[in-house]
Amino acid sequence: MRSAWRRSASRANTPISADGIVIVFARAPLAGRVKTRLAPRLGAAGAARLHERLIRHAVRTARTARCGPVELHVTCRHRFFDGLKIEVRLQRGRDLGERMHHALRSALRRHRPAILIGADCPALTAADLRRAARWLKGGADVVLAPAEDGGYALIGARRISPAVFADVTWGGSAVFAQTMANIALAGLKLRLLRTLWDVDRPEDLERLRGRRFSSAPRRGARR
Repeated sequence: MRSAWRRSASRANTPISADGIVIVFARAPLAGRVKTRLAPRLGAAGAARLHERLIRHAVRTARTARCGPVELHVTCRHRFFDGLKIEVRLQRGRDLGERMHHALRSALRRHRPAILIGADCPALTAADLRRAARWLKGGADVVLAPAEDGGYALIGARRISPAVFADVTWGGSAVFAQTMANIALAGLKLRLLRTLWDVDRPEDLERLRGRRFSSAPRRGARR
């Protein structure tokens, strides 16, 4: 009880930094476990390599934005993360919504605002992150970047509620719409960034061609 009280008191006395924080959410790049819908095109190992490159790109974008420190929150430890030279934390929660809420709530105890991005949206730019941070510091409670597939690529918060993530069908095409409804019911002020695309389906690989981090196979290339 005494140690728990000390931890609680320590959190209460920790000053909140005026600098924001950017959290990159990523799954470990395990072949056969990530980008499975791309595996028929790239192979399981190729899909995992693409996932690694997308993570590197997301971390680089977050650092370039200069919105504050950058953390990588992962599903499990993996040696790939050791080479990124970034603070790594384990995600906590039973589903994606709980994990995002826990990450944002914890970050907002130390920084304000907090921005969370996924690792599969190469269209997200440092300018998008800076705009989100500016809007949050200007009075918005939540900022979202909608994705073409019905999800979202970024969620930023100045304050957050577990209700934002309640009753959302994660992985479905209604994630953004359900989250929007939750934000309205929670009485939070929302602003929206531009709609973005992410990499999840074989047809998305065409958009990656010509990008230096892409693992998309070239036409006519031997495989």
